Amino acid sequence: MLAVVDMGSNSFRLEVGRVEGDQIYRLDTVRETLRMGAGLDEKGNLTPQAQRDALACLARFGERLRGFAPANVRAVATNTFRVARNSGKFLRRAGEVLGFPIDVIAGHEEARLIYIGVAHVLPPGDAPRLVVDIGGGSTEFIVGRGMAPERLESLKLGCVTMSARFFPDGTLSKQAFEAAETHAQVEVEAIAREFSRRHWKEAYASSGTALALADILEQNGLSVAGITPDGLAKLRRRMIDAGHVKRLRLAGLKAERAPVLGGGFAVMAAAIRELDVPRINPVGGALRLGVLYDLLGRREHRDSREATVAAFVERYHIDRPHGERVAALARELYRKAAPRPDPDAERHVVWSALLHEVGYPVSHIGFHKHGAYILGNADMPGFSRQEQQWMALLVLGCRGGLDKVEGALADASLRAQLLALRLAVLFHHARQPIDTPRIGIRPGRAFGVEVSARWLRAHPLSAHLLAKERDEWRKAGWPWRLA
Repeated sequence: MLAVVDMGSNSFRLEVGRVEGDQIYRLDTVRETLRMGAGLDEKGNLTPQAQRDALACLARFGERLRGFAPANVRAVATNTFRVARNSGKFLRRAGEVLGFPIDVIAGHEEARLIYIGVAHVLPPGDAPRLVVDIGGGSTEFIVGRGMAPERLESLKLGCVTMSARFFPDGTLSKQAFEAAETHAQVEVEAIAREFSRRHWKEAYASSGTALALADILEQNGLSVAGITPDGLAKLRRRMIDAGHVKRLRLAGLKAERAPVLGGGFAVMAAAIRELDVPRINPVGGALRLGVLYDLLGRREHRDSREATVAAFVERYHIDRPHGERVAALARELYRKAAPRPDPDAERHVVWSALLHEVGYPVSHIGFHKHGAYILGNADMPGFSRQEQQWMALLVLGCRGGLDKVEGALADASLRAQLLALRLAVLFHHARQPIDTPRIGIRPGRAFGVEVSARWLRAHPLSAHLLAKERDEWRKAGWPWRLA
């Protein structure tokens, strides 16, 4: 069994699925409406009450997940946790309560995973598809064919944040709808060229907002099927006539959806108008199912991160043979340097080694600095924001002074990763295949590095570089003996 925890801006969800062959069958779904998107104070921090509510929910999810292997669970956090100023500290505590680490995923990665989920519930076909997913804090737009997304975008428009901004007290006035829809149209207009009708044949909408709107339109006789411009116009009039969410009398409208209906409606109306969508059909799947299938791929060695690394090697014209030699030695040294080697950390070391020269096209001198910026800010399908930051840090610290990564040295795992990568880069300084010596590493506070004296005499430049490396670690407060 596999499980995913989706920490959205409107609700938290836990989904458990059973794997049979290459299919995942849903076994259990738990949903709790928390509206974290409205839980930010004026400084952009998660409020204490929002944090308490989230931790209580995650504790309940954690009970359901007891006994699951770490490799079978993935927890992802979306827009609210991308923008909250104190999300880092909170998520460390949240991971402890849940019992599993939590990944903050970037907007483009969220869009990719949404499309994977939707594609698995739609009939197979080669026709290009538009998928719109209105979440609590962001809306994702994707155009893809079959199982492959081709265009991805994420806008900071969500049913919770839009409702809090334009319908704060629940009033549904004509002026509020005009302001909300105009704001959303301006945002969608910026991507309209890339997602216009000429790029797709079918349009689908995932997420709770779309399903709720479709139910309301159909059950109230406002639309025969799906979400249409005419149906939305009729619904707008019904909401304005009601004047307030508490006076809404609509078949299919659930009480928990009513407070965020205005904001979700405004985003959907703007998307349909700007992208010239005649009808958009609601569909299940979305982020949670996408994460489950992505997790299944990782377990079956179809890791999308591997494909991303390979694509970056090609895109940035990285010297592949050199990168592979550095990666092979870095993997070997990490296993020796880490007190308790971790498979995920080992993969990050290998990927960082393969990509450590990604900044070369910008500058041969400061390539590690430019490479760190690229890895920390580029769209990297499959990677969480934390993973990109870890790899950026490793690449930044792969050469030169350790002062720029000094804060990471207190972490035993990151320290071992940095040592392994730096030594691998050092030994391959000539960029040619070498007769690598047997290298011994004794981990600890004052660790030791052992290299054959005969090999060092035969390679005086490497011996000189190793001595400088030893001095650099001593200067950083981590002495080690070269023997």
